[in-house]
Amino acid sequence: MKYIIVSLGNFGAYLATRLTNLGHEVIGIDTRESKIELLKDSITHVIMMDASDAQALKTLPYKDVDVVIVAIGEDFGASIMVTALFKQLKVKRLISRSINKVHETVINAIGVDEIIHPEEDSAERMAKKLQMKDVLDSLDVSEDYNIIEVKTPARYVGLTIAETEIRQNYNINILTIIKMEEKANIFGNKTLVKKVQGVLTANTKIEEGDILLLFGHIKDLRTVLSMD
Repeated sequence: MKYIIVSLGNFGAYLATRLTNLGHEVIGIDTRESKIELLKDSITHVIMMDASDAQALKTLPYKDVDVVIVAIGEDFGASIMVTALFKQLKVKRLISRSINKVHETVINAIGVDEIIHPEEDSAERMAKKLQMKDVLDSLDVSEDYNIIEVKTPARYVGLTIAETEIRQNYNINILTIIKMEEKANIFGNKTLVKKVQGVLTANTKIEEGDILLLFGHIKDLRTVLSMD
């Protein structure tokens, strides 16, 4: 997929780098030369531009981009202006970062497809991660059920999915396995990226270093992760 991310502060830079590492094409935009220089080898493309300039925005390949993310975190006015301009350009999907409740009301009125609250979301995800051993990431499915990425517990290394008996014993499903592989970016720098193995079978073998994507009730996930 192709993304435009406006503002390469902590949140925008992390998101752009992460998406690039996952194999997507990302155009990162910022007005600060220091940010451009710092991230030029980590993101597919970086452009120093004032995204609140309507004429400058029209030079971007916005018609070919799947998602535009306005990640501006402090400048209330700039965030609204940039969000409104991309809305006028009728991009396929527009996501904007919320600075506060008033700001959220305004960008909601503009008609964005999604509003994100990175500080709140990160704090909530961090709190859940800290409750469970070796959890790398988590996604809320409901109040009680989670999907989590977790380092493979030692007792499961070398077993097939069926041999773990994790579903029978803990009512937890292993959705897939993720392996870390080296990949060179367009500049030749090697980084570790996640390779999802897709649909598993009962005979799929779990290897050392694998990351398991688990789905289950939070209390069951805690139980299975507290056993090693």
